[in-house]
Amino acid sequence: MILKNKITTELFNHLSSGGDLPKREEIEDKYKWKLEDIYPSVEEWEKEFRYLNENIDKISSFKGKLGESAENLFNCLKTDEEFGIKLGKLYLYAMLSKDLDLTDTEAQGRYDRIVNLHAFISEQSSYIVPEILEIPVDKLEQFINQIDELKIYRHFFDDILRLKPHTLDKDKEKLLAMAAPVTGVPYDAFSMLENADLKFPTVEGEDGKPVQLSHGRYQSALFSVNRDYRQRVYKAFYKPIIEHKNTLGALFNGNIKAAYFKAKARNYKNTLEAALFPNNIPVEIYDNLISSVNENLEPLHRWAKLKKKILKLDELHPYDTYVTLFPASQKKYSYEEGKKIVLEALSPLGEKYINQVKFAFDNRWVDVYETPHKRSGAYSSGTTYGVHPYVLLNWNGNLNDVFTLAHEIGHCLHSFYTVENQPYPYADYTIFLAEIASTTNEALLLNYLMENAVNEEEKLFLTEKFLLNAVTTFYRQTRFAEFEKEVHGKFLNGVALTPDFLSEKYGALYQKYWGEAMVMDEEEKYTWARVPHFYYNFYVYQYATGFAASEALATSILEEGKSAAERYLEFLKAGSSKYSIDILKDAGVDMNSPQPVLAIVQKMNYLLNHIEKTF
Repeated sequence: MILKNKITTELFNHLSSGGDLPKREEIEDKYKWKLEDIYPSVEEWEKEFRYLNENIDKISSFKGKLGESAENLFNCLKTDEEFGIKLGKLYLYAMLSKDLDLTDTEAQGRYDRIVNLHAFISEQSSYIVPEILEIPVDKLEQFINQIDELKIYRHFFDDILRLKPHTLDKDKEKLLAMAAPVTGVPYDAFSMLENADLKFPTVEGEDGKPVQLSHGRYQSALFSVNRDYRQRVYKAFYKPIIEHKNTLGALFNGNIKAAYFKAKARNYKNTLEAALFPNNIPVEIYDNLISSVNENLEPLHRWAKLKKKILKLDELHPYDTYVTLFPASQKKYSYEEGKKIVLEALSPLGEKYINQVKFAFDNRWVDVYETPHKRSGAYSSGTTYGVHPYVLLNWNGNLNDVFTLAHEIGHCLHSFYTVENQPYPYADYTIFLAEIASTTNEALLLNYLMENAVNEEEKLFLTEKFLLNAVTTFYRQTRFAEFEKEVHGKFLNGVALTPDFLSEKYGALYQKYWGEAMVMDEEEKYTWARVPHFYYNFYVYQYATGFAASEALATSILEEGKSAAERYLEFLKAGSSKYSIDILKDAGVDMNSPQPVLAIVQKMNYLLNHIEKTF
């Protein structure tokens, strides 16, 4: 497709060529977020902020009274809901503004203020759950039957009762709430260092011209067929990370210490249980994923040997793992082309879903291009009651960017449908479910591209794409999960997590997963120092479980058609109205069974057999 706007075409070509990043004002508004959907101006944000700041005493006015009457309990929950909705909007606006330019001190200031206000309000409301737990169960049931609106909260109350062993008294809950800004410092500092303060070098580009490295350009370069260029970028990108290994190591340790503090304070056995139990996810699912993948590393080892053979390499290195074996089928995609492909690929989900995606594209829910000091990577902002979600991209034009668009739109629509269909108490979903909607979209996109491949080589290229997805989302994230569990365990046993220890531990896992065909560079050992998800505490395993679940869901949608698509849309609408395991079962996938994981392994082996026969 030829882009309609000449300026946009020039911008796309400029980004693809490795020139200086465009300034934000040089990009058309239609490719930038419309933050006015949250607040029409900064002044309105300030007005809402002042309102909350001046009315905090409304929350504490119910303290000590929740067990007196159903009316007190209901009015307290509605007041907490009012404050939660306003806080969500304030936080969303501040976060998005900050992420567009991490050197914008005014935006950073607003973000810091709302984080602090959020912590203070959490402190003031910290009595609510302990007081609910003090109400006898039969009396609580009477309250629920007295006011119809309280019936909405039944699952909410059940979950509170389940968490009773890990809920503290009012004073201790208040203390934990006060500590939240402190325990969040390691991630905040890591984010600023990684995205704003680290200075990445300039390297010689494929055309001999200098290329200023960034997170986005590093990822893009790993797909280049020019091996010398890949190696230059890889070595240069890790240089400032290794130079700052001590600072990054201190932040990594600080996050584990914060997680340990919260786990011990809430009477959990360890940080893993503390991360999984609140969402009612059995630790066995985490452990079974790691053990199942470790028992099935052979497909990854086969893939490493196959890449080395087809690329005719004496040695396979980490910077060789992304490059395609079929360069003739490698293309560049404009953002407009990417949108069109995604819309067509997701059509099995039905007209309503597609129309909502179009609305998101047409109404500036997506911020598309990389600009100086913009946050790296990609994300969807998640659920914010009363406001649509936003998607951040850093478009470089690779096929991977098309998959990233489909991925983040999956998150986006999950959030949209959840907020549209659930009352406030359930208008969110657990991180266990979060990655399923995104990777289901990726699976549908890959199927669409393979069905529309123009020749056998393009089909092989797309077969390779599935294998790459499996490597990065299934095996890599499980490797991260195993690393995370090991280093948290070492910390609990008193082992000093020095940068050298972390690097050796990560390097050993990397070698185990890739097998003997891989020659690991020293730089790869420092990957632990640049992964933001390690600061989310046992988040990454859900990419792998989500990948397995989404493959099963996408298969059923494509094979069964409308009935499976409708089940899937109900999954998107469910929010947290049930426990995650049950919501996923309703959609047709049981993650207590090893079958979804084994199905990925079987599919990989089938596709590897096909490529091996070709060569």
